Amino acid sequence: MVQPGVKRDSVRHHPAVNGPSGASDELPLWVRRQDLTEADLPYIHTLLADSFEEWLEQADGFPWLPACRIVLLHPDCTRVAVSPGDADAPAPAEWSRDILGDTAASLAIDSCRPAHLRADEHSSASLRAFDSLAVPVFSRTSGFVFAALACLLPAGSAQGSELKLLQAAALHFRSCLYRRFELLFVRDLLQSNQLTSREERRRNMLFDVMRRLHDHIDVENVLSEVFNSLEQLYPLCRSDLFLSQDYSSTNEKVKPLSFHLQDMDLCWRAFMDGERREETDAGRRRIAFPLAGKQGVYGVLRLDVAEDAFDEVDVRFVAMLTGGAGTAFEKARLHEQANVLIGELRLINELTQRLNSSLRLSDTMQFATAELLHLFKADHCFILQLDPMKGHFTVMSSNVAELHQEVFATDYGFCGVMLSTKEPIILSDYRSATPVSSHLMEVTRSRSLLASPLLLNGEVIGAVMVAHEQANHFSYDNYKLLQVLSAHLGLAVSNASLHAEVRRMVITDNLTGLFARHYLNERIQRKQEKDVSGSLIVVDIDHFKKINDTYGHQVGDAILMQVSTIIRAAIRESDIAARWGGEELAIYLPQLSLDQTLRVAERIRKRVEAETAPKVTVSCGVSEWTSGDDRVSVESLFYRADMALYEAKHRGRNCVAIG
Repeated sequence: MVQPGVKRDSVRHHPAVNGPSGASDELPLWVRRQDLTEADLPYIHTLLADSFEEWLEQADGFPWLPACRIVLLHPDCTRVAVSPGDADAPAPAEWSRDILGDTAASLAIDSCRPAHLRADEHSSASLRAFDSLAVPVFSRTSGFVFAALACLLPAGSAQGSELKLLQAAALHFRSCLYRRFELLFVRDLLQSNQLTSREERRRNMLFDVMRRLHDHIDVENVLSEVFNSLEQLYPLCRSDLFLSQDYSSTNEKVKPLSFHLQDMDLCWRAFMDGERREETDAGRRRIAFPLAGKQGVYGVLRLDVAEDAFDEVDVRFVAMLTGGAGTAFEKARLHEQANVLIGELRLINELTQRLNSSLRLSDTMQFATAELLHLFKADHCFILQLDPMKGHFTVMSSNVAELHQEVFATDYGFCGVMLSTKEPIILSDYRSATPVSSHLMEVTRSRSLLASPLLLNGEVIGAVMVAHEQANHFSYDNYKLLQVLSAHLGLAVSNASLHAEVRRMVITDNLTGLFARHYLNERIQRKQEKDVSGSLIVVDIDHFKKINDTYGHQVGDAILMQVSTIIRAAIRESDIAARWGGEELAIYLPQLSLDQTLRVAERIRKRVEAETAPKVTVSCGVSEWTSGDDRVSVESLFYRADMALYEAKHRGRNCVAIG
């Protein structure tokens, strides 16, 4: 029962219970003014137990009666600790009211006063062997009960001074508790301060890292900054970066994100989900952070650390670092791509200007071949032109001499594929299971291939192919660039071909297929400027007007074409045959002596007489020039040949005369 004559308030401020706390006077006053609150009650069991253990060590000289047991209870009446005692009379392990009913401890906690119950006043049989005394322990400022100290004495052994002794013990216990509380408080402050300082250092470091990351506009520098920062912060941590894009780095820690490797599952899940993923195995902790920007996920940063070496604060810090690195990587990558695009546009512009500056097809193709070899760092390049009439592709330009003018059927090789699909081709390795055979690839022993059709108005007019002897040499960016360049190259080839065709029509006689008179004059003039000699044959069909009058102009045209064919077959490739006018034809033979020219003229005369139908004959006038002549000109050469022709006519036709 509660000790009579003691009010609650007087107990709360009882000098024996609420005296000096015993805390160290060395601590600042503001620390000693800190106190427990009712919100701390669910969390103070450990503090109570440790303080009780310390108090027991210091209370060894207390004049307790033999067989006395001291019990420390929480305000919810759960037992926190008990002093050692006689094993034959154990103190109850559970002190809740549901089990023991009212006890001195529960009465002291409820009334906030010391309480004393005799053995026969206990409702629980487990306490009827004891007299029980209890005093509440109050907080030092707000005065709420945060514990109770109970004393169990063998029944009838109380001498009357035990309650005051217990009150003194409670004071001592509270001093021990507050000393521990103040030390814990100071320790928590120090830990909080250390944590705050650490967080501040991390924030400052993160700020510096982010600033340096965003100062870089080069991808390689961004990646180096990430690894340097991680190595500085976590020297025992192993880090690797797996990139999904077509990007090669000189940093050995940067690797491609491969779907086929077994240990890539963690990284692939982080990459696909765009969220952090981790796993633990054999004491190691592997964490995968997605390297993401605003436009997507570019790769995964994987850390491998000891399981206990990384806390959640570290994880959050690396996550923020990776997030900033992803944005910086994206910015640097976009900057590099923009520079590449600007370079490509500049290259396309320059290449287009150079291609269009020359209207000679051979010059255009040779220039394009050299530029493509340099641009794509290729080993071989081929530009082919489609001849739809003959149904084949012809190698018009190549750095492989043995393949120049090589002809391929329209259904063969990669050119055949492009003719049917009108789509470009990128091939990583020709030696792998490639269903298409290619003579060009086999002769050059190439493995990588970029190819694109040359289109004009949606129709294939040719193809361009660049090859390399190593596998996987070309990138997808190379593929896209060749696709753009091939459009300009196709237009340039078309323009050059059209120009060549127009020029051919201008310098060629439409009926006979021989050159026109003005072209012959130009060629002779250039030859006379460089050569030392040359000869001219003027051929005239005898009685041509009579043939037209007899057989008609169509037969006359046929005779002209027959004679022209005979002339082309009788002369060299370097000789120049032209229609001089009407039924007159002319042949210039550079660097040929007069005797040799006479034999050529005689051969033509005989073949015309023998091979034409209806049969006709021709008269020929021959002249020559040498660098030693007094006058060297086209006019004088033709004049002498024309005079010789008149001489042949005067002789009776079907003969050769010299002028």
